[in-house]
Amino acid sequence: MNRDEFISMMSKNLKLVRTEYELNQDKMAHCLGISKKTLVEIEKGRTLLGWTGSAALAVIFSDSSVLQNAFGGEMSDLVKALAFDDTTINFRQTHGGKVWWRQIETTDKWKIQQNYISQHYRLLTAGDRCVYSSFHLEKVRKAAAEYEQGL
Repeated sequence: MNRDEFISMMSKNLKLVRTEYELNQDKMAHCLGISKKTLVEIEKGRTLLGWTGSAALAVIFSDSSVLQNAFGGEMSDLVKALAFDDTTINFRQTHGGKVWWRQIETTDKWKIQQNYISQHYRLLTAGDRCVYSSFHLEKVRKAAAEYEQGL
Protein backbone atom coordinates (compact mmCIF):
# COMPACT_ATOMS: atom_id res chain seq x y z
CA MET A 1 0.00 0.00 0.00
CA ASN A 2 1.16 3.51 -0.76
CA ARG A 3 -0.24 6.93 0.17
CA ASP A 4 -2.44 7.15 -2.93
CA GLU A 5 -4.04 3.76 -2.20
CA PHE A 6 -4.50 4.74 1.45
CA ILE A 7 -6.16 8.04 0.49
CA SER A 8 -8.45 6.24 -1.94
CA MET A 9 -9.51 3.67 0.66
CA MET A 10 -10.02 6.32 3.35
CA SER A 11 -12.14 8.37 0.96
CA LYS A 12 -14.29 5.34 0.15
CA ASN A 13 -14.76 4.55 3.86
CA LEU A 14 -15.50 8.13 4.96
CA LYS A 15 -19.28 7.83 4.74
CA LEU A 16 -19.27 4.43 6.48
CA VAL A 17 -17.26 5.88 9.38
CA ARG A 18 -19.58 8.88 9.57
CA THR A 19 -22.56 6.53 9.69
CA GLU A 20 -20.86 4.29 12.27
CA TYR A 21 -20.41 7.29 14.58
CA GLU A 22 -23.92 8.58 13.79
CA LEU A 23 -22.64 11.97 12.67
CA ASN A 24 -24.36 14.22 10.17
CA GLN A 25 -22.31 15.76 7.37
CA ASP A 26 -21.91 19.09 9.18
CA LYS A 27 -20.47 17.46 12.31
CA MET A 28 -18.20 15.12 10.36
CA ALA A 29 -16.88 18.00 8.26
CA HIS A 30 -16.19 19.95 11.44
CA CYS A 31 -14.34 16.98 13.00
CA LEU A 32 -12.08 16.70 9.95
CA GLY A 33 -11.62 20.45 9.45
CA ILE A 34 -13.11 20.46 5.97
CA SER A 35 -16.18 22.13 4.51
CA LYS A 36 -19.48 20.29 4.21
CA LYS A 37 -19.30 20.87 0.46
CA THR A 38 -15.92 19.09 0.32
CA LEU A 39 -17.27 16.24 2.44
CA VAL A 40 -20.22 15.80 0.09
CA GLU A 41 -17.88 15.75 -2.93
CA ILE A 42 -15.75 13.06 -1.27
CA GLU A 43 -18.76 10.94 -0.31
CA LYS A 44 -20.06 11.14 -3.88
CA GLY A 45 -16.67 10.00 -5.20
CA ARG A 46 -15.98 13.23 -7.09
CA THR A 47 -12.82 14.08 -5.15
CA LEU A 48 -10.48 12.46 -2.63
CA LEU A 49 -9.84 13.25 1.00
CA GLY A 50 -6.11 13.91 0.56
CA TRP A 51 -3.20 12.83 2.77
CA THR A 52 -3.87 15.23 5.65
CA GLY A 53 -7.59 14.50 5.74
CA SER A 54 -6.99 10.76 5.50
CA ALA A 55 -4.46 10.84 8.34
CA ALA A 56 -6.87 12.96 10.40
CA LEU A 57 -9.73 10.51 9.75
CA ALA A 58 -7.50 7.58 10.76
CA VAL A 59 -6.35 9.24 13.98
CA ILE A 60 -9.62 10.86 15.08
CA PHE A 61 -11.64 7.73 14.36
CA SER A 62 -8.94 5.19 15.25
CA ASP A 63 -11.48 3.11 17.22
CA SER A 64 -13.70 2.71 14.15
CA SER A 65 -14.60 -0.89 13.41
CA VAL A 66 -14.99 0.08 9.76
CA LEU A 67 -11.40 1.33 9.54
CA GLN A 68 -9.88 -1.42 11.68
CA ASN A 69 -11.52 -4.09 9.54
CA ALA A 70 -10.60 -2.34 6.29
CA PHE A 71 -6.95 -1.81 7.22
CA GLY A 72 -6.11 -4.52 9.72
CA GLY A 73 -6.13 -3.13 13.22
CA GLU A 74 -4.48 -0.11 14.77
CA MET A 75 -4.65 2.78 12.35
CA SER A 76 -1.74 4.72 13.84
CA ASP A 77 0.68 1.94 12.83
CA LEU A 78 -0.41 2.22 9.23
CA VAL A 79 -0.31 6.03 9.17
CA LYS A 80 3.16 5.98 10.70
CA ALA A 81 4.38 3.42 8.17
CA LEU A 82 3.23 5.70 5.36
CA ALA A 83 4.39 8.94 7.00
CA PHE A 84 7.81 7.73 8.17
CA ASP A 85 8.82 5.55 5.24
CA ASP A 86 12.62 5.95 4.95
CA THR A 87 12.73 7.54 8.42
CA THR A 88 13.60 5.97 11.77
CA ILE A 89 11.59 7.02 14.83
CA ASN A 90 10.71 5.63 18.28
CA PHE A 91 7.43 3.75 18.08
CA ARG A 92 5.20 2.76 20.99
CA GLN A 93 5.01 -0.52 22.88
CA THR A 94 2.80 -3.11 21.12
CA HIS A 95 0.91 -6.17 22.29
CA GLY A 96 2.89 -8.47 20.02
CA GLY A 97 0.47 -8.64 17.09
CA LYS A 98 -1.82 -11.46 18.07
CA VAL A 99 -4.69 -10.60 15.73
CA TRP A 100 -3.65 -8.64 12.65
CA TRP A 101 -0.02 -9.72 12.27
CA ARG A 102 1.87 -12.75 11.01
CA GLN A 103 5.44 -13.58 11.92
CA ILE A 104 7.90 -13.23 9.05
CA GLU A 105 11.23 -13.70 10.84
CA THR A 106 12.15 -14.13 14.50
CA THR A 107 15.35 -14.17 16.54
CA ASP A 108 15.88 -14.02 20.28
CA LYS A 109 16.39 -10.22 19.96
CA TRP A 110 13.70 -9.11 17.48
CA LYS A 111 10.88 -10.21 15.21
CA ILE A 112 9.52 -8.98 11.90
CA GLN A 113 5.76 -9.08 11.40
CA GLN A 114 3.50 -8.26 8.46
CA ASN A 115 -0.03 -6.93 8.76
CA TYR A 116 -2.48 -9.32 7.11
CA ILE A 117 -4.58 -6.57 5.55
CA SER A 118 -2.41 -3.51 4.84
CA GLN A 119 0.65 -5.72 4.17
CA HIS A 120 3.07 -3.32 5.90
CA TYR A 121 5.91 -4.68 8.01
CA ARG A 122 7.18 -3.80 11.45
CA LEU A 123 10.23 -4.66 13.50
CA LEU A 124 9.58 -5.48 17.16
CA THR A 125 12.09 -5.92 19.95
CA ALA A 126 12.02 -9.08 22.05
CA GLY A 127 9.81 -7.07 24.43
CA ASP A 128 7.34 -6.25 21.62
CA ARG A 129 8.35 -2.60 21.23
CA CYS A 130 8.04 -1.42 17.63
CA VAL A 131 11.29 0.15 16.44
CA TYR A 132 10.69 0.38 12.69
CA SER A 133 7.81 0.17 10.23
CA SER A 134 7.76 0.13 6.43
CA PHE A 135 6.06 -1.38 3.40
CA HIS A 136 9.45 -2.68 2.25
CA LEU A 137 10.66 -5.93 3.83
CA GLU A 138 14.28 -5.29 2.87
CA LYS A 139 14.23 -1.97 4.73
CA VAL A 140 12.88 -3.71 7.81
CA ARG A 141 15.55 -6.41 7.54
CA LYS A 142 18.21 -3.70 7.31
CA ALA A 143 16.74 -1.99 10.37
CA ALA A 144 16.81 -5.35 12.19
CA ALA A 145 20.51 -5.78 11.42
CA GLU A 146 21.23 -2.23 12.59
CA TYR A 147 19.15 -2.77 15.72
CA GLU A 148 21.04 -5.98 16.55
CA GLN A 149 24.41 -4.26 16.04
CA GLY A 150 23.36 -1.50 18.42
CA LEU A 151 22.58 -3.92 21.26
